[in-house]
Amino acid sequence: MIRPLSLAAAAIVSAALLSPVAATAGEAPYYAATPVTAPAKTTLITSGTVWKWHTTAFTANKATQRDAIMCELVAKSTGKLASFTAGGQEFDAASLEKCNARAK
Repeated sequence: MIRPLSLAAAAIVSAALLSPVAATAGEAPYYAATPVTAPAKTTLITSGTVWKWHTTAFTANKATQRDAIMCELVAKSTGKLASFTAGGQEFDAASLEKCNARAK
């Protein structure tokens, strides 16, 4: 016989385990990197971060590195960037220029 309390506990644990997945599945990407030239590949991986091509830009979820480092990493893979956004904030001209200094 299954105890009602055990079923309730199992349901709570299941919900707790699934909630982070559901929360991240619907979130907008943290980064957006628009290369100057169209990419040959639609997927990139930089230091464990997966970037996916979406119409005009590569996007990725937040990583542990600083935003400037993430910009430099994607520029090394794609070439110069026309723009880079992190957390909804677009890099200014000076920050983008510094980032593009690392471009391939």
